[in-house]
Amino acid sequence: MFTSRVGSDWRWRSLRAAIGWWLAAASTLAADNIPLPRRPTDAPTGSAFASRITTLGLAEREREIVRQVEQGNVPDFWRRFAEVKVSRVIAGRRHSVSFWVAPDYLAVGSDADYLLVPVTPRTAQSVADKLNCSLPTTRMVDEIWAAARVKLQPTPIPPSPAMTTVPVFLEHNETIRQQRAGHLPAHPLGVLVSGHKKDVVVTPRLNSATGKVAIYGWHQSNGQPIQPLHLGHTETWVDYSHGARLVLRAALLDGQRTTLEAILADPMVCALLSEEGPLARPRYGGNSFAETNVTLHFEPGVRVVINSPATLDTNQPVRLVLYALPNGNTIEQTIGRRPKSGEDWRFDIQHIGAQTRWLRTRMADAQLVVAYLECEEMSWPAWRREHDPDNRRIPAIVAALRGRFTGVPLKLVLTGHSGGGSFTFGLLNGLARVPEDVERIAFLDSNYAYDAAQGHSAMLAEWLAGARDRFLCVLAYHDSVALLNGKTFVSESGGTWGRSLAMRGDLEAVFAFVHERGGHWQRSTALDGRVKFVLRENPEKTVLHTRQVELNGFIHALLAGTGWESRGYEYFGSRAYAAWVVAD
Repeated sequence: MFTSRVGSDWRWRSLRAAIGWWLAAASTLAADNIPLPRRPTDAPTGSAFASRITTLGLAEREREIVRQVEQGNVPDFWRRFAEVKVSRVIAGRRHSVSFWVAPDYLAVGSDADYLLVPVTPRTAQSVADKLNCSLPTTRMVDEIWAAARVKLQPTPIPPSPAMTTVPVFLEHNETIRQQRAGHLPAHPLGVLVSGHKKDVVVTPRLNSATGKVAIYGWHQSNGQPIQPLHLGHTETWVDYSHGARLVLRAALLDGQRTTLEAILADPMVCALLSEEGPLARPRYGGNSFAETNVTLHFEPGVRVVINSPATLDTNQPVRLVLYALPNGNTIEQTIGRRPKSGEDWRFDIQHIGAQTRWLRTRMADAQLVVAYLECEEMSWPAWRREHDPDNRRIPAIVAALRGRFTGVPLKLVLTGHSGGGSFTFGLLNGLARVPEDVERIAFLDSNYAYDAAQGHSAMLAEWLAGARDRFLCVLAYHDSVALLNGKTFVSESGGTWGRSLAMRGDLEAVFAFVHERGGHWQRSTALDGRVKFVLRENPEKTVLHTRQVELNGFIHALLAGTGWESRGYEYFGSRAYAAWVVAD
């Protein structure tokens, strides 16, 4: 029925993605939470590995480092991350965060013989991505030093051209080993240690310092770092003093599970982890977003691209979003990117890819996967009329997509823009009831095909009433008064404004709604916020069809009714996801 093509060069997709979200109940981490195989019995020790890479160039050396880490050749103690707690009063309220950090810098070898391996920021970021980790900020480095039970003294080596070579790495490693040995009786390996390296860090200054590495730290006994934040070296500069400290992306904010990215992007609480204000994209790597694409084909004439995180943990839930494309748009245009001069304007009007990347920093309860659905006719209403009049093909497509995640707890989201809403109604028309695993249905100005006579309102009401974790979000604007070339283009009842009013009225016969009006907005809510109608009036008589999606509409459609609604973004505000848009 379909063929598959994998579009990714990540080799770790089969490995578990680390951590899980049980952090909400954990105060410490158990052993072996990092998604690595056990260390091979024949793996080289740290000193043997140093001899192996001494004569290699930088690129080949770092490939060997990544290969060893990938194969599990890291010390056992390094796999047990340590909790760091931070608490501050912000705007009159005390907030606290817990994050989990590797007890030492990235290392290759065994507990008895390991090499702390300085690496470029790109390699550090690559390893962090594969282990569901991040690199620290300067404030996090300070907090790690303060929390460390073992504080080693910095041991600089006089500068020379040799400081970027493996023999000097090994010399410095031996000095640190001797320092650490003096603390072993009281503080065995695995205790958090700091002070012996400069950290490769993330900072907002990297946005204007392309191709640079940011380093900071080497704290002295008085708590003052020898190295203030410095971006003077190119990203290929690696010397003996550098260390890559990994921090789990999962974190607790005021006792609630979240991610480091979400905290750092939040203007209110970012001060817990950053002294430089909000940090929208705390990473190195240009257009690399640690994601993978799989392309499927269904007959007749349907193409699907499934975008996933680079690694999926089979023990953690997957939130599978089925995003049916708007009329006239390709998958590539829908995903979006920064268009080059003269390119099609459609690349810059939805940015579902960038909004997805932004959402992945917030959604701590499931791994976000988006399936983009495109048909040859570039119109789902036309495709349904031609190929699926009896509504059998769409349920079969959905079943096939769902089947790719068997054995994984699955949360299904049905959504789409414009004519993409027809795909959702095609599914409903082909079934007796909404599937049990559908947690959210969202219409992004796309509910043209809504018809109570076809049972849509009854199906939606039954589904919403069946569980307390089901959400309906309807976004629309007064399209029947909008003018295109001086003329209206939809009827009062046939556009999404009319269809949304009809849907709301039908559901209001079942559920109690609260209505609010303010500015140009009508907002209607039911079931404690699980049902949201957000309708924009249109006194300007302008076409806002795609603006609703571009201005954080996809984000709002997936977060409406949750604790993350309107946090770090504003529906119809500026693009919250701008830092996540690819350049090509």
